[in-house]
Amino acid sequence: MLIHPWDRPVSDQEWREVLLRFDFGQLIAPGGADREVPVVVPTHFLYDGDALLELHLARPNPVWAALAERPVALFTVVADYVYVPAAVNAAPTSDPTVGVPTSYYATVQARADVEVVDDPEAKADLLTRQLAHFEPAGSRRQPVSTSVESDRRQLSGIRGLRLTIRDIQAKFKYGGNKDVEHRLDIAQALAARGGPMDDAARRRLLERTAPASS
Repeated sequence: MLIHPWDRPVSDQEWREVLLRFDFGQLIAPGGADREVPVVVPTHFLYDGDALLELHLARPNPVWAALAERPVALFTVVADYVYVPAAVNAAPTSDPTVGVPTSYYATVQARADVEVVDDPEAKADLLTRQLAHFEPAGSRRQPVSTSVESDRRQLSGIRGLRLTIRDIQAKFKYGGNKDVEHRLDIAQALAARGGPMDDAARRRLLERTAPASS
């Protein structure tokens, strides 16, 4: 991934916040040298705020074969992405009709070592914590337990994964190479458009603009 100096996270907390807030991404398992393409699995996950991602997947998932060949993975999350039209992205002194459009987005790519979790008690603990994170308050009657027959049946059909992060590449592409006045103009255009993620992208643009304008 190309990361310009102006697109780098301002601190580790910036990329950690993405993994904490946006709990859905893609698990990419390259597998062995003979595999033509990697296995890519969209999935929810838990992040501990430090270096651990956890998730579970169904036993028939083809990712298990790739992880058996090579127990490493890349986990990717993309957040707050928008299309910036050519006229908006064009420099204020240039002809907007010949402007070049761009995309704004935040992305985190975590390279990780993989541990498969098959112990029933460990899987029950993982599912209990996932339910606590994702389910509305009060929706689950009790923790997942191997002593409950319905839970035990469900647990046999899944495997857990622990991903220990070894390296992070993060990119926050929000016009950091433009002057402050132009970035503020782009922020105003996003506010006026009001698309699905325009407010979130505008917030990130302004957060990264504030230090440069002080």
